[in-house]
Amino acid sequence: MDLIALWWIAALLLIAAEIVLPGFFLLWIGLAAAGVGALLLLVPGLSLLGQAVVFAVLAFASCFGYRRLARDSLRATPAPTLNRRAEQLIGQHYVLATAIENGRGKARVGDSLWSVEGPDLPAGSRVAVVGVDGSLLRVRAADAVD
Repeated sequence: MDLIALWWIAALLLIAAEIVLPGFFLLWIGLAAAGVGALLLLVPGLSLLGQAVVFAVLAFASCFGYRRLARDSLRATPAPTLNRRAEQLIGQHYVLATAIENGRGKARVGDSLWSVEGPDLPAGSRVAVVGVDGSLLRVRAADAVD
């Protein structure tokens, strides 16, 4: 069996393994193996050492390129707080269900009560959420102009 066929078989096996295993790195290494197979069609006399060097360079470049591309695409997300419900509440206004005494109270958020922390205020006061700490909402008194 000639070397071109071996590189193409290696490429197919690596890409097939990508389907079974998690992650994306085997796909790029498989594409590097396919690249070496394609290069051997153009340069049939390339030594085994030359093939190994070309494979290593292509594998590194493709994995690095993918990592850079993926990092940039994952950084810009249209909904950064999608799975962080408490952070979605920042900037919202709610009514205190219980008074804030000694810095702690409860506010009605939808159909549930959330623990709040902020300045002492009577029950029924409007508050604005300014931060979160787990499921604890940090609030301040909502001004009439908010």
